[in-house]
Amino acid sequence: MELNTLWFWIIAALFVGYFVLDGFDFGVGMSLPFLGRDDVDRRVLINTIGPVWDLNETWVIVAGAALFAAFPEWYATMFSGFYLALLLILLALIARGVSFEYRHQRPGAEWKRGFDRMIVAGSAIPALLWGVAFANVVRGVPLDAGFNYTGTFFDLLNPYALLGGLTTLLLFFTHGVVFVSLKTEGDIRRRARLLAVRSGVATIVVAATFLAWTVLAYGSPATGILAALAAVALVAAFIANLREAEGWAFGLMAATIALAVLTLFASLFPDVMPASNDPANSLTIANASSTPYTLEVMSWTALFAMPVILLYQGWTYWILRKRLSRKTIEAAVH
Repeated sequence: MELNTLWFWIIAALFVGYFVLDGFDFGVGMSLPFLGRDDVDRRVLINTIGPVWDLNETWVIVAGAALFAAFPEWYATMFSGFYLALLLILLALIARGVSFEYRHQRPGAEWKRGFDRMIVAGSAIPALLWGVAFANVVRGVPLDAGFNYTGTFFDLLNPYALLGGLTTLLLFFTHGVVFVSLKTEGDIRRRARLLAVRSGVATIVVAATFLAWTVLAYGSPATGILAALAAVALVAAFIANLREAEGWAFGLMAATIALAVLTLFASLFPDVMPASNDPANSLTIANASSTPYTLEVMSWTALFAMPVILLYQGWTYWILRKRLSRKTIEAAVH
């Protein structure tokens, strides 16, 4: 396998890690209005991701850095063309992070409600816009001969991309609600399972439609297999949730998101940014990649660094595996 091909799939794996891990953070944040009946409930929800949300978020930093180093032309075209959408994502992530840190600084109810709204918006906006962005990458955007994006922000809001955004929004929401049922006990656990059933039905319909559209319009037999596996995993997660097997439901939701992301990357390959106006202007893994020496150095670095990162993150989740409840939060106040 050539190094540019290897790094295409490494970047795909990094985005898989980001969407699986920060995806349930987004879902938990979006669930506050549905599961947080009072401040104690909302504190339980926030505490399920409190120790890990910032660690999960670093995956997008690593993915962006790898994209910049391995495929600078792809990075430049996407980050300039999608500038406004990516800026909105960045501002939403900042607002969410600030809210986690400042929400508990004052006891006032209005103070907390304001930051709760920022958590919901800071979770929903990236969950929607990441899907819009990646769907546009798969669909293709207008590029000139210098690989510059020639469209507008509103060109990105086409039906296929908006469906992609709705798909990621629902996938992350359901993923987060299942995570809440896995990490809590008592009434909030029961309500999270019921909410996952309701959102799961909508997620299955929307995600199946988006994956079918992707395969029929932009896919290949390989992407068809990946999309089919994603659909099977999603339905299996829904059934596991019905049977109150939260661990299986969460694992299968993670598999669904992973397979859906891989479906998008497989639909791209060997392009990295197709040109919708002229195929000759498309960015590919060949004309967008760095020099072989750069990719070689990156490969050796990743070989030693990635196992350490994965072991550390796995250890973190193992240490923080205990379930939370209202009693846990109420006891911490005294």
